[in-house]
Amino acid sequence: MKKEDISFPARQSIRSYYIQELNDHTINNQMKKKSSFSSQGQRADIGDLIIYRILPNRYADAVGPFVFLDHIVPTFQTKINKEGTGAHPHRGIATLSYILNGEDEHFDSAGNYAMVHSGGVQWMNAGNGIIHDETLKYDSRTDSKMLHAFQFWINLPSKIKAEKPSYLAIEGRDVPYKELLDGKGWIKVIVGSFEELNSAIPNYSKQFLYHIHLEPGGSFATLFADNIEVAAYLPLLPAIINAESFNAGDFIEFDRKAGTIELRNDNQQACDFLLFGGEPYQEPIAAEGPFVMNSRLEIANAYRDFYNGDYGKIDYQKQKVKV
Repeated sequence: MKKEDISFPARQSIRSYYIQELNDHTINNQMKKKSSFSSQGQRADIGDLIIYRILPNRYADAVGPFVFLDHIVPTFQTKINKEGTGAHPHRGIATLSYILNGEDEHFDSAGNYAMVHSGGVQWMNAGNGIIHDETLKYDSRTDSKMLHAFQFWINLPSKIKAEKPSYLAIEGRDVPYKELLDGKGWIKVIVGSFEELNSAIPNYSKQFLYHIHLEPGGSFATLFADNIEVAAYLPLLPAIINAESFNAGDFIEFDRKAGTIELRNDNQQACDFLLFGGEPYQEPIAAEGPFVMNSRLEIANAYRDFYNGDYGKIDYQKQKVKV
């Protein structure tokens, strides 16, 4: 999409900034992080896809290294999308597509091609410039015609922005997963680490993206250290976070003081949460269109190099035949 479109080696290093699941009885009000604000996304549809732009919003431009989030809401596809989003450039970011339901076909000008299915992840480090195209369709391996996905941009340090692009496709069966101790839910680690779970997606700073699924009456809590930026998103149902009630579609950001975040599902059906963030981005940010750089001059150079053809071209037929 034109505005879319994760391993810390040791348990000890994980403890340095966020970590362990806590028993409910150890959590008290003094330890809980406070919400700074909550907001709803804005419609940003592309073709037949119904999309809500969650980040950036009027309150926040970034959470840790995450500078963009689109929610492709659950939709039943009546006809196969054959045109994709159209070839378009990126520079200075990593794009991440998390496909809950459906399949996502990826092409790019570095010669990468892959198809991931329900539960899978597409990650692309755009580095010093790349052109890509994605086609989101219903999952041909299932009987469901539902589409449901998220797309993130992850800001890169300047030294990584200057490197060559790279790409990684992860099918749903390979995403780190574990059931919660109470048997009332599970966690998937899309980016970063949690306890013994480590994502294969590279980290260039302290960052995390969790998908947490809670059955009715289920809860989950985790501790974050000082100066870690954290946000939660409720894609489909309302929920309780740190004893506050939030609505379906709410994006919630929290203070940067050390403390816990506790998620609770008081609904009569299972509820999903996204929890993401990391250490604050330390460099200047200049963003325009599909580029996120460190200065206006670098933005201008990104456009110049694109129009000069430096990002290459996608060879759709050759890439697909290679696979």
